[in-house]
Amino acid sequence: MSKLREQMIQDMTLRGLSPNTHRTYLQAVSQMAQHYGRSPDRISNRDVKAYLFHLHQNKKRSTSTCNVAAAALRFLYHQTLGRSHTDFDIPIARKPRKLPHVLSRDEVARLLSRTHFLKHRVLFLVAYSTGLRVSEVVKLRPSDIDSGRMVIRVEQGKGAKDRLTLLSPRLLERLREYFRREQPGDFLFSSRDGRGHLCAAALKHAFSRAKGRAEIKKPGGIHMLRHAFATHMLEAGVDLHTLQRLLGHRSIQTTARYLHLMEPAQRAART
Repeated sequence: MSKLREQMIQDMTLRGLSPNTHRTYLQAVSQMAQHYGRSPDRISNRDVKAYLFHLHQNKKRSTSTCNVAAAALRFLYHQTLGRSHTDFDIPIARKPRKLPHVLSRDEVARLLSRTHFLKHRVLFLVAYSTGLRVSEVVKLRPSDIDSGRMVIRVEQGKGAKDRLTLLSPRLLERLREYFRREQPGDFLFSSRDGRGHLCAAALKHAFSRAKGRAEIKKPGGIHMLRHAFATHMLEAGVDLHTLQRLLGHRSIQTTARYLHLMEPAQRAART
């Protein structure tokens, strides 16, 4: 491992960046170094900007990919190498705002009924009933289920924050059935070898298969369950600030976009 890579890892760790961010940032820096064939500390500001332009114009990378690369390079040059902010300015591309597709309650029920494995079916139900991200669902432990207070505790969710979300009577009933049949270990949804939790990537594939069996044509992945939770909660009359806390959003503006996903008649009633 090069000294520069080691120093960047230390800086990211000290700033509390997640392991996923570590991998993504290091990969972005490595790809630029390979593009120029030299160490990043020997690449000029002008060359960095030219590389980002190359990603966007020539490689046709998405806005999200270009923004992640820009964030990784900004961290390297500003934090690890200490280059001046005024001397080094990477513009962030504006990401097109697109509304996600939302599953209806009937589609959610159909999806669950077409999910073959009990573990996957219960996990999808947890995601829909709580609004948790798939990365948060797979890390749940049996001790996080508080049936006395009817809440689920989310340990170190996105942004390294703990929070509570809802535990409905229906979900509790399904979880108890799941416990009796599966007897989970350290994690609520253990991997096949029992040494860790289920892989998020495998669950995304399982969701895609169940979605196909349910003949749901709307585009989107497993995150659709979180979108459905948020939209259906608003349609049921839950206020934005409560929903913001349940979803773990930093900004109320992020939560407010779900107002646009409500059925028109209900949206009109809220305004």
